[in-house]
Amino acid sequence: MRERCQLGWVPDASAEQISAFVQGLEEREIIEWPYDWRTWARASQLAPQGDWRVWLVLAGRGFGKTRLGAEWVRGIAESQPDARIALVGASLHEARSVMVEGESGLLSIGAPWRRPVFESSMRRLVWPNGAQAFLYSAGEPEALRGAQHSHAWCDEIAKWQSASNRAMAAWDNLLMGLRLGGDPRVVATTTPRAVPLVMRLLAGDEDVAVTRGCTFDNAANLPARFIEAMRRNYGGSALGRQELLGELIEDVAGALWTRGLIEAAREEASAAMTRVVIGVDPPTSAHGDACGIVVCGIGDDRIGRVLADCSIEQASPERWAAAVANAARAWSADRVVAEANQGGEMVRAVLRAAGAHLPLRLVHARRGKAARAEPVAALYEAGRVRHVGMFARLEDELCGLMPGGEYRGPGRSPDRADACVWALTELMLGQQAEPRIWFD
Repeated sequence: MRERCQLGWVPDASAEQISAFVQGLEEREIIEWPYDWRTWARASQLAPQGDWRVWLVLAGRGFGKTRLGAEWVRGIAESQPDARIALVGASLHEARSVMVEGESGLLSIGAPWRRPVFESSMRRLVWPNGAQAFLYSAGEPEALRGAQHSHAWCDEIAKWQSASNRAMAAWDNLLMGLRLGGDPRVVATTTPRAVPLVMRLLAGDEDVAVTRGCTFDNAANLPARFIEAMRRNYGGSALGRQELLGELIEDVAGALWTRGLIEAAREEASAAMTRVVIGVDPPTSAHGDACGIVVCGIGDDRIGRVLADCSIEQASPERWAAAVANAARAWSADRVVAEANQGGEMVRAVLRAAGAHLPLRLVHARRGKAARAEPVAALYEAGRVRHVGMFARLEDELCGLMPGGEYRGPGRSPDRADACVWALTELMLGQQAEPRIWFD
């Protein structure tokens, strides 16, 4: 195909320019042109020049990271019949549902007559020319031990399990087996988070080329209502900077929590809970701060677990009380613990009116939010707390709490973090942190 068809010019071209170009193509080129990724991709979606070993793509949601990774793999597979490619996802389910069978996955792109066959029982893709790709879970790093590959695509590496060093072990086992062919390379695509593996790659010790991008780079291919909603709901927030703008939000020096500490405490599924508590930090007004509503539990192993963040923004007392009641029913909570500094009797009344018919404990805070978080942070340091899933806004607030009472996180107040602290204090510290407690 002609050189102009390889310059990624179509996204910025007018209809007249595209029409004139197509009219000049030969019949064979017209058949192939719709499937030529180098024509349609944005420049940031094409592999960089140079002698890199790892191409790290840090970009916001909707940037086109999955399509980028899949097209890179397709290009390798179609041009190198002896290619043996590792496809590593956070789990086998994600590797299959996103990297292989997703809307931008390997079975959905490229010319239909050159697409691979997926042998699900073997976790293998086979292209017509003989190239092969194999599916792996980063949660099972031992599966990558001994396997050999010429190339690899690692998706959402910031989601890989950091607990028990699994993410690092999966990455190291992959690299040790990347010894086939004359130029083994890895593409790692992810929404940025300051997890140990991402920080290691950014340290620049592994011949890493970095591409950055944001959700809005791909606005032409995303619904206008989605773009509008993302700007309205998350514009300017730490969550928006990370998930949309693709910024790496790093730790605040000296904070009680670090992102690495939280990542080390993350797990995919929780053990059975023997007790569940909901912590509530009520807002002072319907137009002020959020109402922090965080569900925590503890099991027979005496490990505290953060189970859900049900916090609600700019809600009337009736609305946030209903959210607390719904969370209590959904999680079969044993107790609700609510801060009562701002109108204790009002808090009691609205929760009762919402139907939260379970033991309610109103607690009166004598110290600032950050100060009373210190004993709970010590529980994390001791490995006694886990996060079952990811709670981006709550975790941003935790990572902004400083010793001595200062808060440097997003927003005016760490409402979610405070609710979490109340719940974990009730479950694991009894009355040590806040001795002045009112019982219902």
